[in-house]
Parts: sequence; structure tokens; C-alpha cells
Amino acid sequence: MLNSPLIISFLFMLTQFLFGILANSIIVVVNGIGLVKWKRMPPLDLLLSCLALSRICLQGTILHFCLTVLSLTEVFRFSRNFVAYLFVSESELWLATWLGVFYCAKIANISHPFFFWLKMRITKLVPWLILGSLFYASATCVLHSNYQWIIAQNFSVTFVFKNTVAQMKEKFALQFFLLIVEVSIPLFIFLAAGLLLVFSLGRHTQQMRNRAAGAGDTHRYASVQAMLSILSFLILYFSHFIAIALLTLENFQYGSLNILFFILMFGTYPSAHSIILILGNPKLKQNAKKFFLHSKCCQ
Repeated sequence: MLNSPLIISFLFMLTQFLFGILANSIIVVVNGIGLVKWKRMPPLDLLLSCLALSRICLQGTILHFCLTVLSLTEVFRFSRNFVAYLFVSESELWLATWLGVFYCAKIANISHPFFFWLKMRITKLVPWLILGSLFYASATCVLHSNYQWIIAQNFSVTFVFKNTVAQMKEKFALQFFLLIVEVSIPLFIFLAAGLLLVFSLGRHTQQMRNRAAGAGDTHRYASVQAMLSILSFLILYFSHFIAIALLTLENFQYGSLNILFFILMFGTYPSAHSIILILGNPKLKQNAKKFFLHSKCCQ
């Protein structure tokens, strides 16, 4: 029987799930309409659409895991689909990482030969980066496929049989180490791109302060808004990584508020990040407003 705190936590997660599905669906639908209308999709829209699709799948995965923790679904189902969940999670991490690299290459102004090369070619590289992300996620799934049941079982018994966890993790320490390394690689790339972009925008804002008011104020405001957006990306992305690491390595009591809190933190990133993307993209923001206005008119 679920107590009141668990029910409240689950309702928060369900709300988070619905907002995430809505935000990512708006991104997919808007870019899909553009594809049908113009018979082509710009690289940024393609990357955003693939990221949104992966996040819709990730939201479903998080909800299923939440139901498993609350004993509303069988642990066996979670274990059986563990590799599929791993593919969705790693694909989403890499696509979000490349989005950060794309923004960094397009917006930041850094005088370095490699950065200049990346700025000139990032648009053409987007399809290959997407394919590379899917290939990498597939390769890691193949790597862990033979240990799918053991890893998922270890992940499950962490919340039930604390005495067996140490023995299982010691036996399969290499698999868990590889999992952490696999999610750490995109994290470091994203942090590098994000920090470079924040540094470049901060320097640009400082230069704007030394100029006359007027148009410079508009540019400075836009730079500050972009910097805040990137910082929010960094915080959400890092909290997502921390949640993955803690859920994988720490011992929690099955159905406890601690595990639900980390699941909530784990699910905040794909929902909040997509909402920020919509608010920061004029086309997506305008279409989102039209959608809500149309919904109010229908009511």
C-alpha cells in the first residue's frame, strides 16, 4: 500500500511526464510540418527533432521505472527491456551533447583553428553526428547485451537485498564501470562546449558594456539571456548525470522517498530542457503559443 508521500511524489512525476511529452511533441510536430511544407529540414531542426523523439522514449522509460520502483509493474519486465532503455538513454545524452556543441560552434567566437574548422562544417556534420550517436548507443547495447539480466537484476536488488549488492557489484564491477564511463564521455564534451560558450558570451557581454547604449543594450540583453539558457542546460545536464550515477551505484530502500527523489531529478532534465529549448527558439515559441491559444478557443 502506497503512503501519502509516495503518492504525491508519483503525481509530481506524472505531471513531469505529461509536460515532457507535450514539450517534445510540439518540437517534433512543428519541425515535421516544416519538413512537409518545405520538403527539407534544416540541420538544427533535424537535431532538435531527433532529440525530442529520444526524450519522448526516455520519458516513457522513466515512468516505467517509477512504476517498477513503486511495485506497480514487475521487475522482470524492467530487466528484460534493460538494453532498450540503455539505448534510449545513451542516444538522448549524445544528441543533447551534439546540440550543445552545435550552439557553441554557431554562437561562440573563439580564435582557434579547430574551432574555426568546426564552425564552418558543423551544419554538414549534423546528420553524421546523429548517425554516430545511434551507432555508439547500439554498440554499447551489444556490449552489455550478454549481461543484460545481471546488470538489471543488480540494479533491482539494490533496493531489496542490500547484503547481495556488494557481492554482485564486485563480480560485475567492469560492466558498471563501463556504464559510468559511457555516460561520462558525453558529459565532458557537453561541459567543455557549454563552458566555452558561456565564456564567449560573457566576454561579449563585457564588451557591450563598454559601448554606447541603444542597440548595444539589445545585444547585451540577448547575450545575457543566451548565457542564462546555457547555464540552465549545464545545471540540468549535470544533475541528470548525477542522478544516473547515484541510481546505479548507491543502495536505496525499495520504494523509499530517496529513490523517488533521484528519479524525479533524473526526469526533470528531459522535460525542463525541452521547455527551455522551445522558449529560446522563436519558431517553436510562436507555434507553442498558437497551440495553447487554439486549445483555449476549443474549450
